[in-house]
Amino acid sequence: MARIEIRKLRKDFGDFTAVRSSTFTVEDGEFFMLLGPSGCGKTTTLRMMAGLELPTSGEIYIDGEEVSGRPASQRDIAFVFQMFALYPHMNVRRNIAYPLVSQGMARADVRRKVQEVARILDIEDILDRPVGGLSGGDRQRVALGRAIVREPKAFFMDEPLGALDAEFRERMAGELRALHDRMGATTVYVTHDQLEAMQMGDRIVVMNHGVVEQFGAPQDIYDWPATMFVADFIGSPAMNFLHFDGAVARGACRIGLAGIHVEVPALLEGGKGRLALGVRPEHVHLDDSAPYRGEVLAVEYLGTTQIVTIETANGALKARLSSAQPVRTGETVGLAFDARTLTVFDAASGRALLSQANREVLAGG
Repeated sequence: MARIEIRKLRKDFGDFTAVRSSTFTVEDGEFFMLLGPSGCGKTTTLRMMAGLELPTSGEIYIDGEEVSGRPASQRDIAFVFQMFALYPHMNVRRNIAYPLVSQGMARADVRRKVQEVARILDIEDILDRPVGGLSGGDRQRVALGRAIVREPKAFFMDEPLGALDAEFRERMAGELRALHDRMGATTVYVTHDQLEAMQMGDRIVVMNHGVVEQFGAPQDIYDWPATMFVADFIGSPAMNFLHFDGAVARGACRIGLAGIHVEVPALLEGGKGRLALGVRPEHVHLDDSAPYRGEVLAVEYLGTTQIVTIETANGALKARLSSAQPVRTGETVGLAFDARTLTVFDAASGRALLSQANREVLAGG
């Protein structure tokens, strides 16, 4: 398989810049996610990596070879699209076999490899069926089979599950990850679905407006977002932001919210002006003795948990609590936070102020 390096990649379309100086590395055998909202540049990045678009500037290395100027046919990669792109006049067997037949492989070898791929994907029973009558899930398996049969250096997937319904999409996500683990393939996968990225990826690049906001392991990105955009985009409900005006000094271990001191991780840099305290909903605790208070605005029952919306002097926040914990709309509650889970942001730039707790994670990206 392949290690892929992206160095200062940029793509301009006239006056519009779709990708700005992106730099990251996909390790050999990794399941790597390109995540972000529509128009963030993730698909353009993937297409440049695949050779379907030429970069305006920057470098792309596959297995140590610089391939930025090479067409897709010379990069030894396989591309899987959202809309399957199957040949409707061919049955399943011929669709999977097509890349090998076009390369002039011997008929017996083609038959053996197609049978092997069909076994891996559990589609042996539909090999002789026309693709037009297949379900969305089976057609996606056929598209995967056509990519797998070539045994390329890397697989590039552009929202391959986007056309499936929610239930089948979740099932196929698990199957794709299991297939990746069996094959040990290097896979680069584009999605706008943060749950899909967290479920499947070894590491994630989060993009916004053509810029790489952060990349790293899913848990690290969730726990220690580098920017307010990442904190808001990852998580459901998203991270809460309690805004305040003031200044915090380098080495500070607490901030002031509505005159109440709140403990935070030791800061390695200071900040001033408009700031924000970031806290995940599951890290908000109700404590009658806590001096920081808020009024319960709404309670959303979700079975084993409930999402409680609370208005504070620094803005509304959401808390994810056990459904067994009694909470009533309109009551005033005390709010407590675990300092180890908090992030302080410069609200003007959106950047997280570096702390002892998040330095290693952010530097490691």
